[in-house]
Formats: sequence, C-alpha cells, structure tokens
Amino acid sequence: MVEHAQIVRLFEATRSWYDFNERDVWCLFHSFSFDFSVWELWGALRHGGRLILVPRHIARSAPDFYNLVCKSSVTVLNQTPSAFKALIEAERESGVRNQLRYVIFGGEALEPSSLKPWFERHSEHAPRLINMYGITETTVHVTYRPLNKSDTSSSCGPIGERIPDLRIYLLDQFGAPVPFGAVGEL
Repeated sequence: MVEHAQIVRLFEATRSWYDFNERDVWCLFHSFSFDFSVWELWGALRHGGRLILVPRHIARSAPDFYNLVCKSSVTVLNQTPSAFKALIEAERESGVRNQLRYVIFGGEALEPSSLKPWFERHSEHAPRLINMYGITETTVHVTYRPLNKSDTSSSCGPIGERIPDLRIYLLDQFGAPVPFGAVGEL
C-alpha cells in the first residue's frame, strides 16, 4: 500500500530539482493502476496546479494527444519513452508549439537515441527532459537524471543520481552487494 506520507516524501525529496507551482498544468495520461499516475495526480494537486484528465481514446492517438497538450497549455508531461517517441512525430507533423516546461520519463527503459529528433528541434533546457527510474514499492521514482543532447549517442539510458532520501544498492544474483565496478542488479 502507498501511504500519503510516501507521496509527500517523494515531492519533498525532489523539490530542489523542480520548480513546480500553481501555474503548472499536468496530464493524468496514465491509468490510475499504473504507479506513474501517482506522480501525475498528486504532483498537480500538491503544487496547486491544474490537472487534465486525458480520455483513453485521446491517449491512444499521438496526434490527438499532442493537440490536447497544446490546447490545454500543458507544462508538465509524464511519459513512458515509447509513448513519447510517438509524440515526437506528432509534434513534428503538427507544427504547433507547445508550452512544456518538463517532460519526465518513467515506466520503462529509455533509449536515448530515440530523443535525437526532439533535440534537433528543441533546446536542451526548454523543455527540460528528465529520466526518472523507479519501482512501485518505493513510490514511483528512485533516481533523477536531466538529459542532454550528448546523451543521444548512448545506447543505454542514464538513470542518474538517487533521490536524496533514498539509498541504492547494487546486488548480485544472491542479493549480496557487488564490489565496485562489478555488474549487478539495482
């Protein structure tokens, strides 16, 4: 069970990385049964922002979803990398400018090379692309990594640094810590 205190903890621990505020517009794009929705829903409510509930049929159509993002002046967008890949193409075809401040990735592994078309049309900082890695049991996110154009030459998505109030352990197949430089599981 995710307790209210864990949601508060998540936003307090990540506050120094974001300047979320009451002017932000968030999308509830993901199903409430997916942990990413916790970040979307409570992020908007915690910071006094506006929350756009995305109908399922619009979420399934990248062009329609991109249109909604633009018309609603969405500033904080949370996406799985695969959903964002389709949105990159929808944005290119649309030609309409969005108001995004942050695009936050989660839910699956990020392949940085898929972001090349985005960085060809956008600055590294407007909007800011951020990869967050996590698992449901830790209440959505564990790590944070702002992405740069130079990351697109890598085949492996960087997961970044731990959220300050959490610890990360790299373990072998028996659950024991691995030595420095060894391969293990997070």
